[in-house]
Amino acid sequence: MFSYLLRRSGLKCALSQATFSFPMANITISEVARRTGLRASAIRYYEKIGLLPKTQRVGGQRRYEGSVFNYLAVIDVAKRAGFRVDEMRQLFHGFGRGIPAFHRWQVLAQRKIAEMDDLIARAKKMKLLLQRADRCKCLDLEDCGKAFLARSVKKR
Repeated sequence: MFSYLLRRSGLKCALSQATFSFPMANITISEVARRTGLRASAIRYYEKIGLLPKTQRVGGQRRYEGSVFNYLAVIDVAKRAGFRVDEMRQLFHGFGRGIPAFHRWQVLAQRKIAEMDDLIARAKKMKLLLQRADRCKCLDLEDCGKAFLARSVKKR
C-alpha cells in the first residue's frame, strides 16, 4: 500500500530502493542508523514521540524488527512533504482503529495542500514587494515610507 502511495504521489522515498532482511527484533540502532542515513538520536527521538513503536531491549540496547524501515520510510515521505511532527503523530495515531492508510493520507494531504496554497499566495505577495523594493530609487528610507503610504492610499 505504501509503495502504491509513493508512486501515485510522485514522491520518492530515499529508503524505498533499499532491501532489508533481518531476523526479528535483532537490529541494533546503529545498524538502523547506518542503513537509513539517520542519526541514532533521531531514531530515539522518533521512538520517544511515538512515531516508532517501542522496541525490545537486549542487555539495555534497543533491538528493532525489520518493520522499523517501513515506519521510517513513512516518516521520511511525510517530512519531505512538509508534515510537522504533530501531523506525523496524527498520521500514525490520530485516527480510529481500522482507518486505512489511504484515508489518513488523504485527510492530512488535503489539509497540507490548502496550507501550501496559502503559503504560495503569501510568497507571491512577498515577491511583488521585493520586486518593487528592487526598483526603489529613494535616497533615504523616509522617502520610501512616503512612497509606500502614497501607494496604500491609492489602493483604497
